[in-house]
Amino acid sequence: MSEKKLVIALAGNANVGKSVIFNYLTGLHQHIGNWPGKTVEKAEGTLHFKGYRIDIIDLPGIYSLSTYSIEESISRRYIAVEKPDAVINVVDASILERNLFFTLQLMELETPMVIALNQIDVAKKKGIEIDVEKLSEILGVPVIPTVAIKGIGIFKLLDKAVEVAGKKTRPKKVEYGEDFENAIRKIEESFIDYDLPYPRRYVAIKILERDKEIEEEVIQKNPGIISIAKEVGKKLEEKYGHSCPTLITSERYRIAGCIAREVQKIISPPRPTLAEKLHEVTTHKVLGYLVMGIILLSMFFFVFAFGNLLSETLSNLLYGLKPFLTFILETGFLGELFWGGIVEGLIAGATIALPYVIPFYIALYILEDSGYVSRVAFLMDNAMHKMGLHGKAFIPLILGYGCNVPACLGCRIMETQRERLIAAFATTLIPCAARTVIILGLVGRFIGIQWALVLYVFNLIIIFLLGRLAFKALPGEPTGLIMEMPDYRLPHLKTVLKQTWFRLAEFLKIALPLIIVATFTVKLFEEAGLLEAVNTVLSPVTVRWLGLPEAVGVSLIFGVLRKELALIMLANLLGTTDFSYVLTPIQMVVFTIVSMFYIPCIATIATCVKEFGWKKSFFLTVFEILFALALGGIVFRVLSILVNLF
Repeated sequence: MSEKKLVIALAGNANVGKSVIFNYLTGLHQHIGNWPGKTVEKAEGTLHFKGYRIDIIDLPGIYSLSTYSIEESISRRYIAVEKPDAVINVVDASILERNLFFTLQLMELETPMVIALNQIDVAKKKGIEIDVEKLSEILGVPVIPTVAIKGIGIFKLLDKAVEVAGKKTRPKKVEYGEDFENAIRKIEESFIDYDLPYPRRYVAIKILERDKEIEEEVIQKNPGIISIAKEVGKKLEEKYGHSCPTLITSERYRIAGCIAREVQKIISPPRPTLAEKLHEVTTHKVLGYLVMGIILLSMFFFVFAFGNLLSETLSNLLYGLKPFLTFILETGFLGELFWGGIVEGLIAGATIALPYVIPFYIALYILEDSGYVSRVAFLMDNAMHKMGLHGKAFIPLILGYGCNVPACLGCRIMETQRERLIAAFATTLIPCAARTVIILGLVGRFIGIQWALVLYVFNLIIIFLLGRLAFKALPGEPTGLIMEMPDYRLPHLKTVLKQTWFRLAEFLKIALPLIIVATFTVKLFEEAGLLEAVNTVLSPVTVRWLGLPEAVGVSLIFGVLRKELALIMLANLLGTTDFSYVLTPIQMVVFTIVSMFYIPCIATIATCVKEFGWKKSFFLTVFEILFALALGGIVFRVLSILVNLF
């Protein structure tokens, strides 16, 4: 089903936060150009929201809808002639009366509109309290409090704009004084065969204001109307002693002042609540990143430490069943096949994913339920845009360091299938806890911890470059970050545990069967004596291209089941755990890089199949394997040249 399309225009005075809202809504997908035949800058962008493809037009910042400037003329004509589905009027809450002068003119155009009562936080700090509901009732349009620079209220604002556009809701009529209303009515009654793009009442008011552009259009249709307007205008000027343009302007300011006084009151600036203080700190442009680092590192440590402890405990417990099961089944082909092909598959599933899935979702849902996840997304939005994603993608990405399986599942928080796929692709390249065993256990132990850290930095650089490549290669448009910024609250433990159990049960149904099938197949090859043949077949890649021992072929296959198995199998096949005797530093680095970049494990593949289907998962797996092998060969040659030179 194709998306429905909407056009929404942003209008308001200069420096009210209009551009901030525009950037927040449209994210990456913006176009800056000029209006046709004009030198005035035109900004437009696109986003996808609740089944709609929405084009956002950022009109120039102006203070009226007269024709004193090109910007004012362009904005007025765009709203009246192009007729956007809705207009978002951005208003500075801290100077409400001044901004309402422009709002009243927008209302006269009778366009469906929503008011973004922006900088509400600044108004509060000044001790200005605004009755939002009363303001909405007086104007006859929805009023949404926002703090654009922090993303507060933007989700609700867009939601309401879509609703207003669908209903074609028009604002209330702006009621002037009795004498002015009589004059406007007389001019309106003189219209015959009216076909101008502007509302009749609006044209009558603009003629009284002696708007040159409107007068010229009316003269072409019916010159007699201008004569009537001059006559009623002259009576107003004689009575009040000022020109009609001045009188209309004064009348608007009078109405704006009355509305402002009715809906706002000045109070002592309130002390910020604990939740507000937390929000200020966690979204601060400096402190916010420091707090985020501490929280995410703590979360990473919790998932990693708890996962490792639970994984080791489960491994010892489940592998302790081997003597009992082999006693029952006896040794032999069937016994080894059952243990190595089925039981070890179950153990792998229980020790590779469950220990990390459980704490991951508990931690994630605690952060989500507390309201902090949206703050992280807000902070990381600009950085993630470089890869065609937005801030929410940072959560599964950082948790990939614990386990890629829950990290891939966490990509569901992205809005579109395209973004979920790019995010999942990036997370599968993050060195999980199992790959950390290889990085630290091989490079860190035998070459030096500083070289292990260099590999982590190298990994991030490659992920960024591949992310950019995926962003350019995949069809579709990027979306901006549109999400609610909820208030902070204490997480509800029952809800957190229910959500965790739901995700855990889903994993058990999908991933474990595939893990068992894979381990059974590998064990069948081992019992049939085909592993040596596999090593020989793979030797052109492992020996000639990568410069590694022949035994690496089998160990890399085992790495598909679980990455640290690659290192364990390598030790078994080479007959030692002291790799410094059997591998050169270059071979250690190459083996580690290949293990770091090719598909994490069978559980990750199973998760990708569940999330994206067989075709995309197959392509992802093949690409990462080929890329890891190609990169490993290049690194081997580069390092060999450097060693010979120095």
